[in-house]
Amino acid sequence: MARSWTRLHEHLGAAPGPLDFDMVRRAAADLLEESDDLDWKEHLPQPPRDGRWNELAKDVAAMANTRGGLLIFGVRDKTCDLTGIDPGQASPQQYHQWIRNHVQPYLPDITFTTLTSPDGTTSVLVCDIPASPMAPHHVYGTAQKDKDQQAAVVPYRDKDQTGWMAEHQIERAYRDRFTRTERAEEEAERLLDQTRETVFTHQAEPSAWFLAIARPERPLPRTAPRLTRDEASTVLHTARTRTQTPHRPAAGPLAGLQIVSNNPRSGLRRWVVQTLGRRLGRDIHAELHHDGTTVLAADLSWDARRDRALQEKPEGSFLLSQDYTRACCEDFTALARELARRTGADSALHMTATIASRTGSSPLIPVYSEYGGAFPEIAHDARRPTRIQPVTTSLPPSGGDPARDEAAHELFTDLMNQFGLDPQP
Repeated sequence: MARSWTRLHEHLGAAPGPLDFDMVRRAAADLLEESDDLDWKEHLPQPPRDGRWNELAKDVAAMANTRGGLLIFGVRDKTCDLTGIDPGQASPQQYHQWIRNHVQPYLPDITFTTLTSPDGTTSVLVCDIPASPMAPHHVYGTAQKDKDQQAAVVPYRDKDQTGWMAEHQIERAYRDRFTRTERAEEEAERLLDQTRETVFTHQAEPSAWFLAIARPERPLPRTAPRLTRDEASTVLHTARTRTQTPHRPAAGPLAGLQIVSNNPRSGLRRWVVQTLGRRLGRDIHAELHHDGTTVLAADLSWDARRDRALQEKPEGSFLLSQDYTRACCEDFTALARELARRTGADSALHMTATIASRTGSSPLIPVYSEYGGAFPEIAHDARRPTRIQPVTTSLPPSGGDPARDEAAHELFTDLMNQFGLDPQP
């Protein structure tokens, strides 16, 4: 997915959104100079010859190592003449393969988009490169006289030129990567703690809770419009629709929120939808943040408390529904994906999920159901941990429903594995 805010948006004063041909034409007509995040290219990328470096891989890695940017093919540098390209000769699949072969770590978020004038006479190819949280990226290649010897360099953009990082710059880039990772983990833990405090304070009865956070890898631009109340309701409705299937063993938390989803309450840079303390059934709490962050929490013990067949549980323990936990993972990933689409988030979503109780010292016991959920039983052969380690996954900006379902199953499996259970897809 291409970014929604670029050098061209800034120059033209355009609102965040997809690039179009007219934006490229206007920027070229303004003689917009090349910079660290814009590189005009007259000709389409060419394969490496005579042992030279793959120029496309080098240019892509340089921008990913700096702050991201655009390579626009079909515009002559210096003069900014709009020469155009033959769209039939553009091969995004081949370009992605070159990048995969020559750049490490791999850059998954690069997009190639062909833009054509309304009259169909002129086309340009736009390569959109986000700043990478995994920088520094090395470019691998061979020299002509040493074709069997692989060498690696770390390029970066310096104004309108590409340079090579010195050792101290590479060292600093690695430190920056580790710092970004630590900060992301700290922010996820802060949000989890905040959610724990919210739901444990307002829960109707002591329970085991599903808690999950999803955050975009790159924050939205400050100029991005805030999510409206109607948009928040639409996100909830659409996500609920996407997860409803005839063979689902348990209704998910989004179904439980349906009674209040038409009236989200405002919060600090977010919309809040919850049933906490309302005696409407299962306690559920959801937050849709304006920066694309999603929070979902749901009571996992509600079914077990209602079922007389499960009253013989060990004293001081918490039962939790395995089917409902699966539904929580599915609803959570659907909600996070839908919010990302609505806000225009253009990077991968980092997802964290866990199961917790207020005491933190009571055994957690899963309950499984057979025959469509009609006969719930305590999983006597399961482990009974008192604390569940948070599990994580990443949802790419593209990939559709299969990627979403895979992320949901990964979270669910990692949670259940901590009980000694191995759920099947």
